[in-house]
Amino acid sequence: MGFIGKRLSTTLLTLFLVSLLTFAAFRLIPGDAALLALGTEATEEQLASLRVEMGLDKSFPAQYFSWLGNLLTGRLGYSSRFMGAPVSEIILERLPVTLALAGFSFLLITLIAFPLSLLSVKKENSVTSRVITTLTALNISMPPFFLGLLFIWVFGIILRVFVPGAFVSYQESPAAFFGYLFFPALTIALPSAALVLKFLRSAIFREFKSDYARSAKSKGASPSHILRRHVLKNASLPAISLFGMIAGEILAGSIIVEQVFGIPGMGRLLIASINARDYPLIQTIMIYIAFAVILANTLADIVLQMMDPRIRLSQKV
Repeated sequence: MGFIGKRLSTTLLTLFLVSLLTFAAFRLIPGDAALLALGTEATEEQLASLRVEMGLDKSFPAQYFSWLGNLLTGRLGYSSRFMGAPVSEIILERLPVTLALAGFSFLLITLIAFPLSLLSVKKENSVTSRVITTLTALNISMPPFFLGLLFIWVFGIILRVFVPGAFVSYQESPAAFFGYLFFPALTIALPSAALVLKFLRSAIFREFKSDYARSAKSKGASPSHILRRHVLKNASLPAISLFGMIAGEILAGSIIVEQVFGIPGMGRLLIASINARDYPLIQTIMIYIAFAVILANTLADIVLQMMDPRIRLSQKV
């Protein structure tokens, strides 16, 4: 079995374990889902009937494998919080918002981290480099929720660049939708961009000290030529793995940032579902988040293996 086959097998096993742990964790949370759905005025007969309908009267293994089978066949169940609406419809309504926010954040991370890391290398020991290093350390240590509140205060309340809480759906106005997502995406992107910048800057300096870079320099190649033709590619390889890890940070950050900016995405939906003990909706969202994180890391490993000949050779040994 090749590298990709082994990596996909590991991914499937990881997803299975995550689904099992997710299912078990939310079954251990105190509270009665049937009671929360029907209210305190419900009779014992009504509660018992709903528990049977929700499968809560079955054993844990029976509940888990029944839920897993439904998940694999696309039968995600019905939400108790949203008046019995299909979970699939609720997810599809919120998913584009979170995906747009995550994609926008990834774009900003790339646009911030790569140019500034190159600028910092070219302006080594200058005021510009010191400013970039200081801002990098500041953004790494700053939590997303604080950045979000800071952006709301400065750009929303003082400068009035946008109206906090005035979210516009992509169906109403795509331009207004992405305009509102800019500051939430920037809130998520800045800490991750600072981490990528620091990582990439260190990798570039390390590659410049390698034998092939010194050999190219001894042949008369300029630092800019060495950077473009040799160093940048090799220094970017570890950053690909880092991007896979950042996917989890982006999804975790979006849960908080959606709350701060009032964005009706998967993060806000997850918090509301947990409070309502809406098990079908909670488990589906958690599986989506786990799948997105694991898929991002799997793709990063596959791309890295395809780009780096040393990894390909090690797989054949």
